[in-house]
Amino acid sequence: MKRTAASLLISLAQTLSATGAAAGDDAIRLYEGPAPGSENWTHTEKSLDAPGLGKVAFDVVVPTLTPFPADPAKATGTALIICPGGAFVALAWDHEGTKIARELNAKGITCFILKYRLAQCKTGSPASEMAANPNLDPLVAPIVPLGMADGLAAVAHVRKNAEKYGVNPRRIGIMGFSAGGTVAASVARNYEPESRPDFAAPIYPAYKWVPKSRPVPADAPPLFLMSATDDPATGPDQILAMYQDWLAAKRPAEVHIYAKGGHGFGIRKQNLPVDTWLDRFTEWLDSQGLNRPGGA
Repeated sequence: MKRTAASLLISLAQTLSATGAAAGDDAIRLYEGPAPGSENWTHTEKSLDAPGLGKVAFDVVVPTLTPFPADPAKATGTALIICPGGAFVALAWDHEGTKIARELNAKGITCFILKYRLAQCKTGSPASEMAANPNLDPLVAPIVPLGMADGLAAVAHVRKNAEKYGVNPRRIGIMGFSAGGTVAASVARNYEPESRPDFAAPIYPAYKWVPKSRPVPADAPPLFLMSATDDPATGPDQILAMYQDWLAAKRPAEVHIYAKGGHGFGIRKQNLPVDTWLDRFTEWLDSQGLNRPGGA
């Protein structure tokens, strides 16, 4: 991911002061005790409010899952774990998290926003951290496996507690944006039976960062992939590479590539065809039988 494009997500926050951030009262810790692989981390989570983006979290140490339940009168039993993006140095919590959850709640989908572990912002802010690391690959390399582990733990948690959340244990999906899309893509090809997502939607992900030591599983989940041709950060080649891997494994996948949209847009309206991509996603779910009330 190119630094200049990844910075779009948080560039508006460069002048804002960071504040300590604790998990919300409804946030669920994914691990008992310190998260495996980061036991020695001593920094603390912070957040800021960015104009046009809302809450942005960074320096995440404690992975959590925050439920956004659908209205019981509308709930279909489908669950979706949402992974906001931010180049693995930040999470666009509102822009690519709560806004998505609320839109999908209206479709009867119970959502959970994943706060996965991030690289420490040693410079003091996500924007300055990316400015100090023109090549993000070395910064991201040790963090991706931790984010993937958090995503797998999230799927396993929702499945184990499906009755409590009122969701179908066979209809648990994961969606992610940019770096969060990398988490979703990583989960989609590196799971165990209890952590297998039933569908996955990596949105403008950096597929090049996904661990690929294992082949695409024979039962890999169906994919919904989306990007824009003019994306200056990840570009459509990333989702096309994942699509080709799924085709080679004879697994189902659907791809949407829009002419314009850029990167990191979430569901922000731009007066472009890409504005309706979330409708295409829910139509795809319906076509797969993954969002029918009471369905298997």
